[in-house]
Amino acid sequence: MPIDAARALAAPPRTGEISWTAKDVLLYHLGIGAGLPATDPDELRYTLESRLHVLPSFATVAGAGSPGVIDGLSMPGVDVDLARVLHGGQSLTVHRPLPAEGTATTTGRITAVYDKGEAAVLVMRTEAADADGPLWTGDARIHVRGEGGWGGERGPSLRREAPTGKPDRTLERAVREDQALLYRLSGDWNPLHADPAFAERAGFERPILHGLCTYGMTLKAVVDTLLGGDVTRVRSYTTRFAGVVHPGETLRIRMWRGDGEVRVVVSVMERGEAPVLADTAVEHS
Repeated sequence: MPIDAARALAAPPRTGEISWTAKDVLLYHLGIGAGLPATDPDELRYTLESRLHVLPSFATVAGAGSPGVIDGLSMPGVDVDLARVLHGGQSLTVHRPLPAEGTATTTGRITAVYDKGEAAVLVMRTEAADADGPLWTGDARIHVRGEGGWGGERGPSLRREAPTGKPDRTLERAVREDQALLYRLSGDWNPLHADPAFAERAGFERPILHGLCTYGMTLKAVVDTLLGGDVTRVRSYTTRFAGVVHPGETLRIRMWRGDGEVRVVVSVMERGEAPVLADTAVEHS
């Protein structure tokens, strides 16, 4: 079996240093669709360095290094074909507001390996801290098709009951044809999102949008509509990637306000409301 669960779990944490500038934050914000309309004051807080607020999901690309999924595939005990890998889910806990420029130490390790029968799921945890203390903790769930069935622990179900009733807000967000090409400049160079031949080998008719791009677009929608545009109110953000998005499609983002939490469901309009993000929640102050 290409995944040696015992070895992956026993491997020592991998530590490194990352840094980022306001330019990196601006590029990330543009990659998730900020800046439309370009002169809108609410958009300028994402696109103008003199008034820059950092959307917490920037943590998933900070330092322009490999995202958690790619880092997890290079850990000891893991040797799989990238074409069989999907990002199954992502959670992020923000310990304090992210600075527009900074340097941090990151620590990454595999915290769980689950046997889902038809697939294996790895949980790659990344923690970041700077001189003032912890900044964020992120868990990437890495779904590896065809690598389950060895009799390991199945793991907990992260599925929640879908929200009911009329959403408090519903937004539509267009995904540009070049969205994946722009987003990948923040550090995720997986050819699945740019190379048609690689996408076909992975089982897709054409390149797909990064799940973390949809993740960022969705958090921005929640912050802008239900959190008063205040990025510092976000405490945590969790989702399950339930389907793919093709550049050029349109997202429908439905939001339900709760007690300290916003539940979200995201679908693709052009494909009969095909699910994209499920079991999604933003906890906030």
